Amino acid sequence: MTEIGGGSGTGETPDRRDSAPGEERITEHEMAGGLSGYLLGFGLAILLTIASFLAAQTNLIYQPAVISALVVLAVAQMGVHLVFFLHLTTGRDNTNNVLALAFGVLIVALVVLGSVWIMAHLDQNMAAMTAHQAGVMP
Repeated sequence: MTEIGGGSGTGETPDRRDSAPGEERITEHEMAGGLSGYLLGFGLAILLTIASFLAAQTNLIYQPAVISALVVLAVAQMGVHLVFFLHLTTGRDNTNNVLALAFGVLIVALVVLGSVWIMAHLDQNMAAMTAHQAGVMP
C-alpha cells in the first residue's frame, strides 16, 4: 500500500495533489521568500521611484532620452513588483499565473490600441466645424 502524504523520508517529494493550480510555496531560501524578500523588494521599489524622479527633474540625462529612461525604470519597477510581491517566477508551478498575466496584458493592449485607433479614425472622418458651431461671430 502506498502512502498518500508527502512523508518525511529523504528524497521524497511532497504530495501536491491537494494544492490549487498555480499555488507556489515560497521558502525562506528563495530570493523573494520571507520578510527579507519583501524588504528587499520594497527597497528596490523605493530606489527605482527615486531614480525616476531624478531622471525627470535633473539634467543628468539627455532631454530627448528622458522618456526612454522613464520607460525603462517603469518596466524595472513592474518586474520588482511581479517577482517580490506577486511571487511570479518562472517555476513549473507558475504556468497558470504567467498565462493569466499574459492574457491580461493582451486584453489591456487590445483595449488601449483599439481606443486609439477608433479615436484617430473619428478625428480623421469628422466634418469641419462651421463658424456658427465654433462660436465665431461674423
